[in-house]
Amino acid sequence: MKVSGFTFVRNAIKYDYPVVESIRSILPVCDEFIVAVGKSEDDTRNLVLSIGDPKIRIIDTVWDDSLREGGQVLAVETNKAFDAISPDSAWGFYIQADEVVHEKYLPAIRAAMEQYASDPAVEGLVFNYTHFYGSYKYIGDSRKWYRHEVRVIRNDKLIRSYLDAQGFRKEGRKLFVAPVDAFVYHYGWVKPPQAQQAKQQTFHRYWHTDRWIDKTVPKSETFDYSGMDYLSLFTGTHPLVMRDRIAGKDWEFTPDTSNNHHSLKSVILRFIEKKTGWRVGEYRNFRIAR
Repeated sequence: MKVSGFTFVRNAIKYDYPVVESIRSILPVCDEFIVAVGKSEDDTRNLVLSIGDPKIRIIDTVWDDSLREGGQVLAVETNKAFDAISPDSAWGFYIQADEVVHEKYLPAIRAAMEQYASDPAVEGLVFNYTHFYGSYKYIGDSRKWYRHEVRVIRNDKLIRSYLDAQGFRKEGRKLFVAPVDAFVYHYGWVKPPQAQQAKQQTFHRYWHTDRWIDKTVPKSETFDYSGMDYLSLFTGTHPLVMRDRIAGKDWEFTPDTSNNHHSLKSVILRFIEKKTGWRVGEYRNFRIAR
């Protein structure tokens, strides 16, 4: 059973993406890894090459910055990487440049891919998510964060990246997937405040007009991390590939988690979820295969 990892990236150094750690985290379960490297304003291409693994194959791309509705360009770049994987691969393992998988989950992921490789009813695998915010010590624990997403898909080119590359569709419908007992660690909201602010000012361009950005995005050199509700201390361990990045953290973030911002409605919905595991009104970007 052959497995192809794939991702896309652009300006990873400028916006402090942990793309090296991201790729390295799933390389052990991949036979090849396709990286669509967009034309960048920094040395992103050589950063990817610095991983030095023969499994990695770079395809050079140019982003269409005119695609400013719904983050469409992100899906386009995802599809470029997916389309470049070897035709004899059974699965494509997708990971975004700010996502990392802990090494402890790799055996379960590999086992699930082997289990469902010959079952055409299963078109992908859905993962659990942990979203870090502000620093490597805190996680987002509110309904604003998605809890699950598809990250392994069958090598079927009728499957396409959907909207802003959060999930996938096959001929317009949600994929039928199986759950895997593994988490993706999302580090997209853990950056130096200057890099986070620069990212916000740039990436909103893929969803909104310049007028909206000028009106909505604060004019500041640093990002204000104080506005997030329901933050909790992270009590687990980070992936080994993140060790050096975490050790090099050079900013402070110490929120008062006893004074989270919340409404009565959010308190009630949170209580239900914590007691039952049911998130009322949760949107799912997939269907569980029966």
